[in-house]
Amino acid sequence: MEIMLKAGVGMIFATLALGWLGTFARWLPIPGLEGGLIKDYGLMIKAHVDFVLMALLNFTFYVVAKSVGIDLPVEACWMIAIGGFTNPSVFVIASLKPDFWQFMWVKIYTVASFIISTIGFGWASIILFNAV
Repeated sequence: MEIMLKAGVGMIFATLALGWLGTFARWLPIPGLEGGLIKDYGLMIKAHVDFVLMALLNFTFYVVAKSVGIDLPVEACWMIAIGGFTNPSVFVIASLKPDFWQFMWVKIYTVASFIISTIGFGWASIILFNAV
């Protein structure tokens, strides 16, 4: 289950990095890169917020499972951790390259990310629900 803690910390660092990247790209542009790095600031903000939410979900599932004395299956924990990174990364990629939705690999990546997240969070939720 500790993977959820480590992943949550990684997501917090990703959130901080996106915050700094967005700030510097917007208000302190590097000569030659003006308007070139981030194409859609709205999607970058969505990624920033999504990383925070995913980190909180990782931490919450860990704490709740520990508080009721349950060890969640390691596979579910890995799915939660992987989904926590891959879901917001779709917004990051889209903010840098808005036309990326036209590629098949992106559609497959997005669907796989959602499936992994759904199975992981659903599995852990069912286990916690049945424990109380």
